[in-house]
Amino acid sequence: MVIPAYFFLILGSLFCFLGGLGLLRMPDAYNRLQAGTKAVTLGALAIILGIGLLQPGWWPKLLVLAMFIMITNPVGSSTLARAFYRAGLKPWQKTASTEKES
Repeated sequence: MVIPAYFFLILGSLFCFLGGLGLLRMPDAYNRLQAGTKAVTLGALAIILGIGLLQPGWWPKLLVLAMFIMITNPVGSSTLARAFYRAGLKPWQKTASTEKES
């Protein structure tokens, strides 16, 4: 079970890295929120699965942690997106001037 555990640990680390990269590269708050939430949630769950395969005695605690992540991350991101929208933050739109710059 060591090889699948390390596979999930590496996969989770990769998703967390890509989520962090998305936070830096995305053009507006809505896209950054999407990148941070989706990728990091999947990365955290993969890391939890990898840890569970390495330490089978930790499964009850890891399942509680995974459920907490799966409930709070989507609720938190939708709450932040709604707050952005209500505050008047406009989503980024590709315009003719931004097409010429690229």
